This record gives sequence, structure tokens and C-alpha cells, in this order.
Amino acid sequence: MNLYQNLGYLAFGSRLRRLSEAFLSEINRAYQNEGIDFDASWFPVFYLLSQNESLSIKELSEQIEISHPAASQLITGLKNKKLVATATCTDDGRRQLVQLTDSGKALLAQVLPVWAAVREAMDELVASEPGCRQLLPAITSLENTFRSTNLANKITEKLSATLKTEAYE
Repeated sequence: MNLYQNLGYLAFGSRLRRLSEAFLSEINRAYQNEGIDFDASWFPVFYLLSQNESLSIKELSEQIEISHPAASQLITGLKNKKLVATATCTDDGRRQLVQLTDSGKALLAQVLPVWAAVREAMDELVASEPGCRQLLPAITSLENTFRSTNLANKITEKLSATLKTEAYE
């Protein structure tokens, strides 16, 4: 067992970050192997725009669950690469609607088979390891728990209880 495994929940975030970085690195390498200039960090935007003709930056940020400034920064990067364009919403001049450009649509056509292959490869990997089969449901449960629980307050409560116990000893 390595250090991170021994530390349990103390290293939980670090383990998830390491796993995420390793996963995204492998996905980016798959795009490179296919000669596709696509970054895995663009996936949520491309996926949502593949399902919707256009979305506002606010809608994107809400669906991706990132801050509005982070979504704006991501869209700006994609605009600089000429993969998306923005237009002012006719109903509300404050809203910017994002849509794929022709280049973005061409790139989407290239990545769709990769997405299907990722899904198939991950299904096979998970099926081959019994311990992995509940991974996605467990992550969903944990996400829901974090949404309904203030972990920082819970930690503070534990610290307060510990301090009170130590004061009486």
C-alpha cells in the first residue's frame, strides 16, 4: 500500500486529483495518437454544444458546474482557436450565446468516435475489475452528499467536540 492509500480520507482530494490527471493525460494521448488537436478539458463545452445549437456562458457554467469567470475563460480560449463563436442574444443584450464554428463542428466530427471508444474502453476496464463496478454510482453518491453537507462545518464541529473533551480531561 502506498502513502496515499495509507492516509485514507486525509489524502482523498490528492488521490482524486492524481487519478483525474492520469485519466485526462491518457485521453489527451489518445487524441494525439489519432492526430486530433483536441484537449480533454474542452470536452464539457463540446459535448453540451453537440447537444444544443447554442448556449449562454451562464448556462454552460451552470451545466458544467464551474464559475462564470472560469467558463468565460474557457470560452475565450476556444474563441482564440476559432472553435467557438459568441453572439449577443437577441432577447437579452447582456447574454452571450456560444456556438461551434465550422472548424469546431469539423473537430467535433473527429472527436465523436474517440468519445465512443473511450466509453467502450472504460466499460471494459471497469467490467474486468470488480472493485471498479460501483465507482460511478459511488462518486455520484459522494457528490450528492457534499451538496447537502457542509464538510467544513462538520470538521469544525469535530474539532470543537475534541477540544471540549480535552478540556474536561
